[in-house]
Amino acid sequence: MTAIEHYHDWLRDAHAMEKQAESMLSKMSGRLEHYPALEQRLAQHLDETKHQLTLLEQLLDSHGIDHSVMKDAMGKMAATGQAVGGMFNSDEVVKGAISGYVFENAEIASYTSLIAAAEQVGDAQGVRILSEIRDQEVAMAEWLLQHLPEVTQQFLQRASQPGTEAKK
Repeated sequence: MTAIEHYHDWLRDAHAMEKQAESMLSKMSGRLEHYPALEQRLAQHLDETKHQLTLLEQLLDSHGIDHSVMKDAMGKMAATGQAVGGMFNSDEVVKGAISGYVFENAEIASYTSLIAAAEQVGDAQGVRILSEIRDQEVAMAEWLLQHLPEVTQQFLQRASQPGTEAKK
């Protein structure tokens, strides 16, 4: 494969990754009941993710690339499986916040690589769009890292109270 072919393939991967993120964020933020700061930040990032998808679709279109329906479907299935699996954990909110942090960092790494590829193939528009998206992922990862202790402590406080739901 040529550099441009790899770049195009990785753009499709990024689109599928954002479809997975959209599904995960939607499911998690929709289930939260007792963690308003986390719920609000997840809802904000869901809006950002929807905008990121629009930007990626514009970038794909500008290169004449069809996004992979199969990759998008697989990403959504993975997100659904993760959300359903998390529903059965008594510490769903803590594990969800940790998983979110890990996923954000995977996105950061993916976009960092994509930016280098865009530079290599001379796609200035791609560099700009992908950098914008990566900056949003960095902000979300930093927020999660900063607030993970608070979410954990809120969970432990709620979990220690008899008859109080803590997991979501």
